[in-house]
Amino acid sequence: MIQLKRILVPTDFSDFSKRSIRYGCEFAKRFSAELHLMNVVEDIYPIVPEPGIPTPITSEYLIGLKESSERLIETLPDPNLAEGLSITRSVVSGTPFLEIIRYARENKIDMIVIGTHGRSGLIHALMGSVAEKVVRKANCPVLTVRPEGHDFVMP
Repeated sequence: MIQLKRILVPTDFSDFSKRSIRYGCEFAKRFSAELHLMNVVEDIYPIVPEPGIPTPITSEYLIGLKESSERLIETLPDPNLAEGLSITRSVVSGTPFLEIIRYARENKIDMIVIGTHGRSGLIHALMGSVAEKVVRKANCPVLTVRPEGHDFVMP
C-alpha cells in the first residue's frame, strides 16, 4: 500500500502553481500527510545597464525578494483547502530545481506535486523546465500538474 507522509508543493505564486497546490492539499487530506509548501527565490544576474555586462543583484534586493516571498507563502493555500492540514512553509534562495530536490531529500518527502507552465517548442528549449529537471533528478515520485486538461480535483 502506498503511504504518503510528506508532500512537497513548490510554488512560484503563479496560477499554474496554485493549481498544483490544490492537488497537493487533496493528496495531503486523503493520506493524512504533512503538506510542505516551498518557494525558491532564484539567484539571478540581470543584464543592466549595458547589454552584455552582468551586474550582480545587491543583497538588499535579494533580501527584499525573500521577505516578499515569505509574506506571500503565508497566505497559501486558500483557507478552505488548508482546513485540517499540517502545513510547513519554506522560502530559500538558489537554483529552483536544485533547491527543490535538496529540500525533498533533507525532509524525506514522499511525493512532489509541481505545476508546469505548458511551454513547448523554442521557448521550452531556451528556458528549460524546472518541473522537467525535478522529474529527472528527484528521489521520490513527482506528479506534474498541467495548466489545462482533465481536473481530478472538485472545484
